Amino acid sequence: MRWGLRWQLLLPSVLLLLGIVGISAWTAAAAADRAREEIRGRMRAVARTLREAPVSDPSRRILVQMKYLSGADFLLVRADGSRTTTLDADPHAIVPPEGQAHADWRELGLDARVNVSQTYLCSGIRLNPPRQNDVVYILYPEALWVDSQRQAVWPSLVVGGSVGLASIVLGVLTGGRLVRRVQELERRTRRIAGGDFSPLPLPRRDDELTDLARSINDMVEQLARLQEAVRTSERLRLLGQVSAGLAHQLRNGVTGARLAVQLYRQEAEDWAAGRGSPPEPHALEVALRQLTLVENHLKRFLDLGRGEPPRFAPCSVSALVEEVLTLLGPQSRHTGVTLQWTAPPEPLTVRGDAGQLQQALLNIVGNALEAAGPGGSVTIQAQRAGDECRVEVTDTGPGLSAEIAGRLFEPFVTGKPEGVGLGLAVAQQILAAHQGRLAWSRQEERTMFRLELPIA
Repeated sequence: MRWGLRWQLLLPSVLLLLGIVGISAWTAAAAADRAREEIRGRMRAVARTLREAPVSDPSRRILVQMKYLSGADFLLVRADGSRTTTLDADPHAIVPPEGQAHADWRELGLDARVNVSQTYLCSGIRLNPPRQNDVVYILYPEALWVDSQRQAVWPSLVVGGSVGLASIVLGVLTGGRLVRRVQELERRTRRIAGGDFSPLPLPRRDDELTDLARSINDMVEQLARLQEAVRTSERLRLLGQVSAGLAHQLRNGVTGARLAVQLYRQEAEDWAAGRGSPPEPHALEVALRQLTLVENHLKRFLDLGRGEPPRFAPCSVSALVEEVLTLLGPQSRHTGVTLQWTAPPEPLTVRGDAGQLQQALLNIVGNALEAAGPGGSVTIQAQRAGDECRVEVTDTGPGLSAEIAGRLFEPFVTGKPEGVGLGLAVAQQILAAHQGRLAWSRQEERTMFRLELPIA
């Protein structure tokens, strides 16, 4: 269960209020008891005076004087049945309660009630002999009894209630102020979590929350420096990846051009030595195409800074594959790898950037040539599968090691000693940008890479 800071601050005030209420109630009850005992004490003193007075038969004048002194009314009931009272009423109409006539003034308790024009608390005292059968009943107005208790209780309740209310108000005001400051800190920290590293304004009051705000400002400053360092590191990392990818593509292109030139030179040397036929210019055309491909790579690298989108257009799958075969033909002949292409029975057209799709095929088929090795073979076939074009590149190489099989398409993951590990990663990114897929499998001692692209 969540306990808000406001309630945590108010809880001590509530407990304090309950304690004050309890103390006030106990004090009020004690004050009420003292008020009652004080009235009883006064009435017992009156009873003692009547009991021990030298006057054997108190007259009404004496009773009236005692009334003014004590606040109580009196009823004198004589043994012969005559009565005297200080009330403005017929004394014979007053019915004193039974069992309230005491011979000892200490037993007087004002426990019975008598109704005349109002309610009175009544108790009686017998006079001294020889008039022990005469009884003086003390009639104390219940209204005065209640009023005296109220006056005794009221100060305790007022003080206790005022202190309790003041503690609650103080707790609410203090809690509200602290909660608002904490909520402001929470809002600013959420903005910091969202990337806003502007410093917090420090409050004028110097307390623990101000220290917390200073600590947050120190943290914000460190986070700002750390974010700038991360951005710089990320830019350097991306630049390194792009540079490595460019170097990978340039190396492949230059290697293909070098192999084509070497093939042409070998044929020219053989013809000059009288062996074979004159060299065909086809090898030089392949070298020029490889150099053109290198030029296109450099152009795309320079276009990265301008953020130009890929140029999508209808592309013939057969034309893409045949261009790749032309570019990789010298490498295939140089390494002694058989390169076979099975054209689809019907033309297949996809929509995309021809240069990027050609690069993806070059990376996949080039890897297959290297994996197959001398005497191996690489087979390429394309077919339609529903609304997709499927190109499968199969090689007879030994397959992938268990260490890299699960991370084959991650950048810089390679099993070749001189490899960079970007060819398949770049190919997968190109196919993903064209809403295609790239997958691989190992079946019957052959490794197959499958490219799937939507039909245009």
